[in-house]
Amino acid sequence: MSSLVSILIPAYNAQKWIRKTMESALNQSWPHKEILVVDDGSTDGTSRILKTFESGTVKVVRQQNSGGPAARNTALLHAQGDFVQWLDHDDLLDPDKIKKQLQSKKYDGDPATLLSGSFAQFYFNTARASFVVGPLWRDLDPIDYFLVKFGQNTWIHPSVWLVSRQLTKAAGPWSEIRSPYDDGEYFSRVVSASKGIVFVPEAKSYWRVGNVKSMNRGRSDAAIEAMYATTVMSLNCFRALEDSPRTRRACVKCLQDTFDALGPNALPVQEKARRLARQLGGSVSMTPLRPKYRLLARVLGINLSGVLQEAVPAMRESVFKSWDRLLYLLSNHR
Repeated sequence: MSSLVSILIPAYNAQKWIRKTMESALNQSWPHKEILVVDDGSTDGTSRILKTFESGTVKVVRQQNSGGPAARNTALLHAQGDFVQWLDHDDLLDPDKIKKQLQSKKYDGDPATLLSGSFAQFYFNTARASFVVGPLWRDLDPIDYFLVKFGQNTWIHPSVWLVSRQLTKAAGPWSEIRSPYDDGEYFSRVVSASKGIVFVPEAKSYWRVGNVKSMNRGRSDAAIEAMYATTVMSLNCFRALEDSPRTRRACVKCLQDTFDALGPNALPVQEKARRLARQLGGSVSMTPLRPKYRLLARVLGINLSGVLQEAVPAMRESVFKSWDRLLYLLSNHR
């Protein structure tokens, strides 16, 4: 097989990470590749770094800042590949990731087949990353994918997918709603257009966590509205495949998880979620605080205690990130 793979990278103010990301794309052992980077109006040193990579294999497109989905759509317009590999500006691919997928014995060569793989979280050092097997780490037909995803509130990182040109066209462009869930909505369309998912565990990618400047962060009122809108769009993809009691139950479970993620101050959006859940034959409500935070609520109030319940894991993550950064710096100075 000599299929051309387009590795598409949206980049914005990524000077800390973009060099490593570009190297992981260039180091793919699959020989037939093109790398397209869309510099989405960066104001730091991203453009200067990308210029050093431009070649016959690497094309850099520069545009005014328009957001991650718009940058991805620009990349799609320029892509020539038979397959698309999405890669965020701070994430990494294992050198054999694409090769393992295209040469998997399980892959029948049908462009309607969607290829997935495994992924690990890391802060700075991929050697310390661990691959934790999740419920979606297996071969799945589209219906089962959604039942597991929505029913168990789980997901897989966008970099795991290798998408054929046929499926890319069938899914259409990224929705340019600036939503924290824009990737979930887009890949819902990709999955629903496929005949099924082939999971290749040896195809590995790395998701950099704890990066506050990632392309899709944001909890503003507009982001909350967009998050709900893209969630509903994903549910509609699922129900278009099968509208039954079991799919409606999974949709209500997804709405409940979304309801909790929206936070206590998103009252107008929460009311929309309540109405939709009722239409689907279920109901949603705010999940009670964990026991120790319920005790705090007697003194601090429910809203502040809810904020603390979210903030403590974030503080713990910050400590882990700082420790990993220190170990990473020490290892590079040996």
